[in-house]
Amino acid sequence: MAGHTIDQELATIQRLDKESTLATVDYLGENVTSLSEAESTRDTYMRILDRVADLNVGATISIKLTQFGLDLSTEACQANVEPLVARAKEIGSAVEIDMESHEYVDRTLAIALAMHRRYGCVRSVIQAYLYRSEKDIENLNTQGLPIRLCKGAYREPASVAFQKKPEVDASYVRLMHQLFEHGSRPAFATHDEKLVREALSKLKAGGHGSNGFEFQMLYGIRRDLQRTIVDQGFRLRLYVPYGDAWYPYFMRRLAERPANLMFLARNLVRK
Repeated sequence: MAGHTIDQELATIQRLDKESTLATVDYLGENVTSLSEAESTRDTYMRILDRVADLNVGATISIKLTQFGLDLSTEACQANVEPLVARAKEIGSAVEIDMESHEYVDRTLAIALAMHRRYGCVRSVIQAYLYRSEKDIENLNTQGLPIRLCKGAYREPASVAFQKKPEVDASYVRLMHQLFEHGSRPAFATHDEKLVREALSKLKAGGHGSNGFEFQMLYGIRRDLQRTIVDQGFRLRLYVPYGDAWYPYFMRRLAERPANLMFLARNLVRK
């Protein structure tokens, strides 16, 4: 976490910019229970975009649609998201639409595609552990929607998701190659060194250079691997959260997937 305030967040982003590292801003929160809360979230993100524009640091914003009222109304959620996408386009930024549990995938992708068609400055997360992701990527690639590929952090049932790490890793590699071949400006979000090196090897072998692709990681995790990516001339964007809702967010993630705690503990000590 960068801190509790937008000023702390922006100070972190400015420091990363000096280190040739991009950022995406996550104002913590999800699953709001009223449309007034959703509108407040929208207004906060609008202020963030204004500050990002003033600083000219190339940061994007990352949003969870349940924080914009997706549980209450799909239409209201999209109405809250659209001004952000319009403003991001105006300032040369972008909106990264996070993916939540599998029940939200269809509605999330529908909004992401609608915003992509109107503004073209959104990127949607696809989770490698879901069985459906290969077909989702195939469809989204044909429509030119940029994708951020991650493994997936929620505790999903075996009816919809791979349960074992080797299965998830194998799926990630398949989807990665699918994005290399047919994707539009994909981002590969992982701290798994084997997967990062697989992507680096593919980038170098294919002569892709650093254009059109980027790696994404969490702020403060695997800083050694982050430096390797930047030192080799590839784009790196860090997911930098801030706000007061860190504790419920953290506890929900542990409840959904206790293995996340071990992952965090292992990687915090790796500099």
